[in-house]
Amino acid sequence: MIVQSRQLACGTRSAWLTLCGLACLWPATCSTRVLGGERNQPSKSATAISERTPLPLTASDWPWWRGHTRDGIAAKGQRPPTAWSASKNVLWKAPLSGRGHASATVVGQRVFLPTADEKREVQTIICLDRKTGRPLWSQAVHQGDLEKRGHRRSSQASSTIACDGERLYTNFLHGGAIHTTALSLDGQPLWQQKICDFETHQGFASSPAIYASLLIVSADNRGGGLVTALDRKTGKPVWSHRRPKLPNYTSPTILRAAGRDQVLLSGCNLVSSYDPLSGKKLWETEGATTECVTTMVTDGQRVFTSGGYPQNHMQALNADGSGQVAWQNNTRVYVPSMLVHQNHLYCITDAGIAMCWNSATGKQLWKHRLGGTFNASSVLVNNQIYATNEAGTTFIFEANPQEFQLVAQNTIGDEVFASPVICGDCLYLRTARLADGGRQEFLYCIAQPRR
Repeated sequence: MIVQSRQLACGTRSAWLTLCGLACLWPATCSTRVLGGERNQPSKSATAISERTPLPLTASDWPWWRGHTRDGIAAKGQRPPTAWSASKNVLWKAPLSGRGHASATVVGQRVFLPTADEKREVQTIICLDRKTGRPLWSQAVHQGDLEKRGHRRSSQASSTIACDGERLYTNFLHGGAIHTTALSLDGQPLWQQKICDFETHQGFASSPAIYASLLIVSADNRGGGLVTALDRKTGKPVWSHRRPKLPNYTSPTILRAAGRDQVLLSGCNLVSSYDPLSGKKLWETEGATTECVTTMVTDGQRVFTSGGYPQNHMQALNADGSGQVAWQNNTRVYVPSMLVHQNHLYCITDAGIAMCWNSATGKQLWKHRLGGTFNASSVLVNNQIYATNEAGTTFIFEANPQEFQLVAQNTIGDEVFASPVICGDCLYLRTARLADGGRQEFLYCIAQPRR
C-alpha cells in the first residue's frame, strides 16, 4: 500500500512513501531517532542566521499559529468585513476532506491546512489557491495506526502548519509518537523527525514555532515529553529539554519580553523560558496549572498564562526571570488564547464571557456575556476583536478598556473549533456543516467583493 501525493492542479499522481518503510524512503536527511537528554549548545547552523534575517514573507501572510507576531494580532491596515453570511461577502468556500482543528496557514498565493480522514486513517496536508480556493495539491504524510484514544472533541489534525516561505512544517501524533515533517511548498517530502513517544490523555495539538534557522516543537504527555529545537533545513536536533510526565496541550511560542526573545511554555505546573538559539533555560517557576491549552502572550514586561485542570488559573509573571507573580485569579480561560493590546488583556472564557483586565495590575475592567461555548482563539485587527464560538457565530467588538462595545455578530457553519485567520483583507474560517448525521468541513474566505 502506498501513501500518495495528488497534484490536483495538473492531475498527476506520484507515490513516494510505503507504509511498511516510512523512514527508509524519506530523503537522507530524515531521522526517526527519539530525542533524549538535554543539548544546550547551538550548532553552527543555529547561530549562522540571526532572528533579524528576514524570511520571504509579507504582512499579508499568516505564516504560523497566531500570525506573524505570534499573539493573534493581524497586521495593521487589513480590512476584513464586519458583516457576512452564507450568501454575503463569501469570496470562496472550499470543501475539506476529513477533520481538523488547525487554523489556515496563508503564504503568498497559497493556503495550507492539515486534515485527518479517520475512517481511511490518513493524515494529509492540503494546498488551496488563495484567490479562488481551488485545490492545488494534497500530500499524505501518515497512513494507518491513527490514535483512537483521547477526548471525543479532539482531532488528529489540530496542529497549525508553520511556513518560512520556503518549507512547510507540521506536527502529527501517529503510531504512538509525535512526528514533525517538513515539505516543500509544492508538497514534496524533505525530512521527518520523530520527537518522542506520546501517551495520549485528551489528544495532541501543539503547533511548531519558527525562529531564525530553528523549528521549535513541544510534546508534553504523561509518558514524559520534550521541548526541542530542530534545524529547519535538515530536521536534525539542536537542543532539547525533557519535560515532566504530565498531560499538557499548549504550544511553545517565541515572544520578546523583558528586553529579550524567549521561548515560552506553560503547563505541567510550570512556566518555563528558554533562549531560542542555545536552548539555555532562562528561568522556570511554579505556575499556571497542570493542563493548559492557551498559548502565552506578553505586554512586554509580563507574560500571561491560563489553564483549566485540575484548577482554573490565570497568572501574570514578571518576565525578567525573578519568578515574581504580578497577579493571579481563578478565571477559567482554558482553551481560547488571550490577546494583549495597549497594556490591557482581553480574553474569552470557555463559557463565552468576554473580559478585560489591566495587564499590569490584574484589575478587571469589564465583562460581558457573548453566549455559546468557545474553543477558537480570538484575533485582533484595527482595534477590533473577532471571537468565534463553537456554533459558528463570530462576535466583533472593540478593544476598548472602558466598556464592552459590540460592533457586529455573524454566523456561518454549524461547528467551529479552528481559530480564525485575518490577512490580506480576508477572514479565513474553518467550519463544519452538520446534516443527516454527517459532518462536512469547509474553509471560507470571507472578504468584500472585488470591484
